[in-house]
Amino acid sequence: MQFEVWAPQAGRVTLRCDGVTRALERDPERAGWWRGEADARDGARYGFALDDGPVRPDPRSRRQPDGPDGLSAVVDHERYEWRARWRGRPLPGAVLYEMHVGTYTREGTLDAAAERLGHLAELGVTHVQLMPLCPFPGTHGWGYEGVSLWAVHEPYGGPEALKRFVDRAHELGLGVVLDVVHNHFGPSGNYLPVFGPYLTDRHHTPWGAAVNLDAPGSDEVRAFLIGSALAWLRDYRIDGLRLDAVHALVDTRALHFLEELSTAVDALAAEVERPLFLVAESDLNDPRLITSRDEGGLGLHAQWNDDFHHALHTVLTGESQGYYADFARAPLAGLAKTLTGGYFHDGTYSSFRERHHGRPLDRTRVAGHRLLGYSQTHDQVGNRAQGDRLSSLVSPGLLACAATLILTAPFTPMLFMGEEWAAGTPWQFFTDHTDPELADAVRRGRRREFAAHGWKEEDVPDPQAPATRDRSCLDWSEPEREPHARVLAWYRQLLALRHEQPDLTDPDLADTKVAYDEQRRWIAYRRGDVLVAVNLAPEPSALSLGVPHARVLAAWEPVETPGADGVVHVPGESGVVLLQE
Repeated sequence: MQFEVWAPQAGRVTLRCDGVTRALERDPERAGWWRGEADARDGARYGFALDDGPVRPDPRSRRQPDGPDGLSAVVDHERYEWRARWRGRPLPGAVLYEMHVGTYTREGTLDAAAERLGHLAELGVTHVQLMPLCPFPGTHGWGYEGVSLWAVHEPYGGPEALKRFVDRAHELGLGVVLDVVHNHFGPSGNYLPVFGPYLTDRHHTPWGAAVNLDAPGSDEVRAFLIGSALAWLRDYRIDGLRLDAVHALVDTRALHFLEELSTAVDALAAEVERPLFLVAESDLNDPRLITSRDEGGLGLHAQWNDDFHHALHTVLTGESQGYYADFARAPLAGLAKTLTGGYFHDGTYSSFRERHHGRPLDRTRVAGHRLLGYSQTHDQVGNRAQGDRLSSLVSPGLLACAATLILTAPFTPMLFMGEEWAAGTPWQFFTDHTDPELADAVRRGRRREFAAHGWKEEDVPDPQAPATRDRSCLDWSEPEREPHARVLAWYRQLLALRHEQPDLTDPDLADTKVAYDEQRRWIAYRRGDVLVAVNLAPEPSALSLGVPHARVLAAWEPVETPGADGVVHVPGESGVVLLQE
């Protein structure tokens, strides 16, 4: 087979494959590329040496059997025989479920997670969104410090296990979305700078030097990232990608990297004849991100909507620290604004940032499904000092209110694993760095960060302690007992309604009509013929819906059918969904 590697600054490149060393030749048609032939089959171990230096793993390695520091292994993708006949599931009408493979089950593998996919099919979600799978040092971690962007973390099961997982998901009718990190590379096991200018000092990010998207050599770096993205979608039949923190992708070129990426993904979707999509994490509140390329946008298909989360979290918990301060002044007004306009900060002043932020989203041009709505994510739970979930902060009734709002809002809903049964386990920040100095730096940094907010060091879990990961694993006995079983039943009922009532997946943001009372703590809105009323106060409240005839479709606590006056009596900490007749 042919081996090739981009090493523009090297004077000599050799391939070490299954113990045999061969010199590579310069590719006369591609500057900086080296190539050569070697007899190798699936599983063959290999690496490259530059200028007679140590043998390093392939930057485009498809497998790292011994971790990021070991040799690469050849992967023959044609060997796997796919079972599912899959034509894809598009983003409109979808419900995503964010999953961390290492804590979804106690075993922490893709095969163990695949055995639990039936739960998600019965729940009513449509897509599983996997947190990053690229190799990282050690066994357990969040995955955002990964390297080898074309490979699968070996302790999770490696490439074959991911194919089995995707195959099983597709058999159950579930799409699969993968979280990918293009904005930085992990600090340990990253050999990319040895091979070429993958990083640049022109720009800086929270992780140090920026990924090179616009400096000399950036053509090949962009191709490297886009090639990795397309490989997940093509070789593993992934249905979509979540792009981590795209606001940290610094690119001054006229053709932005994200536009180039979205163009390539849309072309691949046409080629394979199934829908593929890109979902961005961005704190810019810039609608151009999710505006089509024909209309001057970057052409991504959706983005996480943290404004909706922040407004909802403030309404539920009363928290007002940090970025919640902007929403705490009038939380229900903030929630209403996001439900109708998408963004809360659309050019408004942000006290957290001490400047104006965002720009308005045109509701006539941007469909509601292009914004993801959620009450919990790995970030919003795991980046709390003790990884406490919403279930540890509010009552089951308020959790039911949150579920009502998420699953009837005009956005694409996303759940964080375990929230559907009000999981009692925390989800904490954990690492397994093999470098003692790096491990200690992460530990001390985490404690300093929260000490600045009043936490005692001993109350902040040690990221390196195995118990921190173990505490974060889901307890699969919980869904069978109360109060978890009742919360799970409520999620299932709301998800069934979302699939049954076309008005709940209507993409027209402008069609959502909202009313609320800040003092009495209720909010109600209408989407077509579906009416939603949520009472967040502990005492009952009478809400005038303005329609004389409506039928109760679902209610957390028993609710009588509204009378001729259109008034519905909603118990405290409860939500109700009705249909106008």
